[in-house]
Amino acid sequence: MAVAAKQKKQNIGLNTIYGILFAIGTGHFFNDSIQAVVPAMFPILEKTLSLSYSQIGWIAFVVNMTSSVMQPVFGYYADKRPTPFLLPLGMFMSMIGLIGFGLSPNFYVILCSVFFIGIGSAVFHPEGSRVAYMAAGGKRGLAQSIYQVGGNFGQSLAPVFTALIFYPYGQKGILSFTFVAALGIMLLLYVSKWYQRQIAIGVKTKKKVVSNSKNAINPKIKLAMALLVFIVFARSWYSAGISNFYQFYLIEDYGVSITHAQIFVFIFMIAGVMGTFLGGPLADRFGKRNIILFSLVGAAPLTLILPYVPLFWVIPLFFLIGFIVTSSFSVTVVYAQELMPQKIGMVSGLIVGLAFGMGAIGAVIYGNLADLFSIKFVMIFCSALPLFGLLTFLLPSDKKVRELNEND
Repeated sequence: MAVAAKQKKQNIGLNTIYGILFAIGTGHFFNDSIQAVVPAMFPILEKTLSLSYSQIGWIAFVVNMTSSVMQPVFGYYADKRPTPFLLPLGMFMSMIGLIGFGLSPNFYVILCSVFFIGIGSAVFHPEGSRVAYMAAGGKRGLAQSIYQVGGNFGQSLAPVFTALIFYPYGQKGILSFTFVAALGIMLLLYVSKWYQRQIAIGVKTKKKVVSNSKNAINPKIKLAMALLVFIVFARSWYSAGISNFYQFYLIEDYGVSITHAQIFVFIFMIAGVMGTFLGGPLADRFGKRNIILFSLVGAAPLTLILPYVPLFWVIPLFFLIGFIVTSSFSVTVVYAQELMPQKIGMVSGLIVGLAFGMGAIGAVIYGNLADLFSIKFVMIFCSALPLFGLLTFLLPSDKKVRELNEND
């Protein structure tokens, strides 16, 4: 019996549990669909509440920075004391924010409402990444892709929400998303119960790992993490410029309608979903550092010419850029987890949270630059950011990361 129990524990660590991966990926889809409501409302709020670009930037800042700052905090707490039921709690807080957002009469109430949406996302993401890590077995790249693609697909629906819901129904259309939040809470309760059982099964193993690990972190790993953070910073600023402001560039410089502009942004974001999904398996095959390098340096020639091309070239360029840039979205999380495997929750929160947080800072700066200069100036500024991907050459290879952790 003892041998059978030991074998069961070993199988839990080796097998990829697809049912849980798809469940947490769907939960991620619900979470990020709710967060996508915020940028989806920007063209509507600009008209109905007469908001400036700077105010739109501040709304994006609050929702994204709240999520960014708190994700590593919740991740650090979860590393010390895993809390499965934080998952449905985060979704419930997002639901509160949705209700407030749908009923907000002015700019300041909107800021308070999106604060709750940001906190809900911050609570969800580190534990969501941990569940994906636990259910991955030997396929961490694929597992993280399944998890992250749910979120990216949810975010990609922002222009669809604008065109089909918010443009015809206005701000009150947001209230329909409370049903999405309710479904998410029920699904995440199921995932949380599985998560709780895994903690019970693996508690002895966890204690053994913790007791045998050293507190000191290799300086080379710290440097690699700092470089990875900066690379994510460059990618996030580029994505923030496209997702938050490119629709205004299309409207002002190309003369397209609000509804038509959403099609272009949707192409960029749905291509990102495909890139996120394929990036993980490609990283398992060709190496994580190589995919991170390709995702920025490979996209740079296309991003540099994007602000100058005729309208008919925008969609094919958008598709290629969206696919390439986001192919490293899940890969950077797995790379960070393998750099610091003893701090899964914290580094997951740091990398994913940074994507939101750096985008938040970028949104505020872009909004002010657009008011001072023009939307086209912002797009030209964004176009050079993927060149920072050249710093990936300084990251240790996947093999070197394993050696650093073995010698640590």
